[in-house]
Amino acid sequence: MSDKHGAFVWYELMTTDTKAAEAFYDDVVGWTSVDSGMPGANYTLFKAGDARIAGLMTMPEGALKMNAPPAWLGYIGVDDVDAAARKLAKLGGTVHRQPEDIPSIGRFAIVTDPHGAVFALFKGDGSGEMPEIAQNANGNIGWHELMAGDLATEFPFYQEMFGWTKDTTMPMGEMGDYQIFGHNGAQIGGMMTKPATVPAPPYWGFYFNVEALDAAIERSTARGGKVVNGPMEVPGGAWVVNCVDPQGAYFNLVAMKR
Repeated sequence: MSDKHGAFVWYELMTTDTKAAEAFYDDVVGWTSVDSGMPGANYTLFKAGDARIAGLMTMPEGALKMNAPPAWLGYIGVDDVDAAARKLAKLGGTVHRQPEDIPSIGRFAIVTDPHGAVFALFKGDGSGEMPEIAQNANGNIGWHELMAGDLATEFPFYQEMFGWTKDTTMPMGEMGDYQIFGHNGAQIGGMMTKPATVPAPPYWGFYFNVEALDAAIERSTARGGKVVNGPMEVPGGAWVVNCVDPQGAYFNLVAMKR
């Protein structure tokens, strides 16, 4: 398997107001927005320095008709999108958008795990290699978190799909265990069974690295973002906060200082 198999390789925000989202995230996270230059596509890139971090696009008409809320989507790299989609279906996941090519970019599929958390499978065509950026660098996505339908069955699913490994298991009292997982020897995220008090289906959440948490929260609030949980200190000394942006997309911030 390649190093990209099982790694989060891209992120995408689908929203109802791309111009407002550009201004919001550029200010809050410190990204720079640039047009992708893709022919016939209204697609914006969020960049941290020279590194491309994520994409931004208007929600598809079909999603709007289904009243789907704006949301962030994570793309997980695989060696073969078609084979991975078939494997996912055999393991109890669902393929919602069959594998297809993005000209001069790569191949992807939109899928859900057995309990309905959405993500994408992706393999690049090798023509758009991006500058490397440290996982903990400001502006990068530093953590990936699954609020799972059932941790006991979901972790084996992802382990079989992507080769993820169990790292530290953190007991959370009545909320159950928080399972940190790794890829290629590095911690990349955590997952736990979604608390019954959270009024949402299972979902993936992404933590954007910022220099100082309180200042980023102030920028978010000033532009119409809302804090839904936190801020709180987590093991390792980092501070995190869970938020929604002005259009309703869920996101998280993480920093080593308040």
